[in-house]
Amino acid sequence: MPRLSDLPIPLDLAPMEAKLVDEIPTEPGWRFEPKWDGFRCLAFRAGDEVELKAKSGKPLGRYFPDVVALLRSLPVDRFVVDGELTIAVDGELSFDALQLRLHPAESRVRKLAAETPAGLVLFDCLLGAAGRPLLDAPLKQRRAELEALFRRFAGAERLSLSPGADDPAQARRWLRSVGGALDGVVAKRLDGPYLPGERAMLKIKRMRTADCVVGGFRYEQGGDQVGSLLLGLYDEAGRLDHVGFTSTISDAERPALTKRLEALAGGEGFTGDKPGGPSRWSAGRSTEWTPLKPELVAEVRYDHITGDRFRHGTKLIRFRPDKAPRRCTLAQLRAEAAPQRIVAMTHASTAQPGGSRAPS
Repeated sequence: MPRLSDLPIPLDLAPMEAKLVDEIPTEPGWRFEPKWDGFRCLAFRAGDEVELKAKSGKPLGRYFPDVVALLRSLPVDRFVVDGELTIAVDGELSFDALQLRLHPAESRVRKLAAETPAGLVLFDCLLGAAGRPLLDAPLKQRRAELEALFRRFAGAERLSLSPGADDPAQARRWLRSVGGALDGVVAKRLDGPYLPGERAMLKIKRMRTADCVVGGFRYEQGGDQVGSLLLGLYDEAGRLDHVGFTSTISDAERPALTKRLEALAGGEGFTGDKPGGPSRWSAGRSTEWTPLKPELVAEVRYDHITGDRFRHGTKLIRFRPDKAPRRCTLAQLRAEAAPQRIVAMTHASTAQPGGSRAPS
């Protein structure tokens, strides 16, 4: 019986990563794939042993026992693949549902796994059918191996093959038509090897903008100048919900902006969802914030949202004295957050080399 320790690819292998660029490359030799909105995952199987590894190197199996069971049930007892863990809720991918899985209680994880089982979207193959590593093989060969492996999986439920295309026009259509459903588009060299830990791929994100009310601000840590603006949008009930922040303020702008904000202090700030404590990823950030009168509107650029909030920090573009604060509503985000059916997007890709079905 094969064991994980016998595989010629180490379990601590770092996945190949992508460098963020502004434009989709147009010269020949690139392959384009959707960048799925999920958890990156290297999946290893040898006999009855299955291991899921996050991009950070941490094991994911305890949070996704449904995927472990799925991979263990496949009619191929040895493989190493690169892919994306996803969960579909009401037919759409849900990053919130993935985050809920990262729970310390095993009973809670298993309950969620039964209610909303996860799937795995495959986009690279690191171990050939003959048992040899494919890290040095070009993507074109690895993709052929992946498609052959996927056929051997015999249409297993919740296991999908990511579509792809060689035409940059198709990549632009993906970004334009279902940008809210994706985390962007990835470009890979067809002749490129798999380079663990290196940013050898390119990723292109669809950047969007929103007009937000500045409901509060935080001072710089240990200073008396503004460090970040706390952003809000009005819900249907007329409450101002905190949706994120922006800290892209130049040193030259801080003194005047600080005075402007302090003049608005004393308002009730956010009347709906309020800012929480410091992010676990930003140790040392102060939890204190100053509420403001809801009079200042800022236009910000963002890349993705999760649960009516900006997933990452935003970029401040400009202030909007011409925009009424009450017109800054959550509808701006919900229009982007409600992605079209991914299956409609992938229908166009099936005519491309290597096209495949969408995640179920």
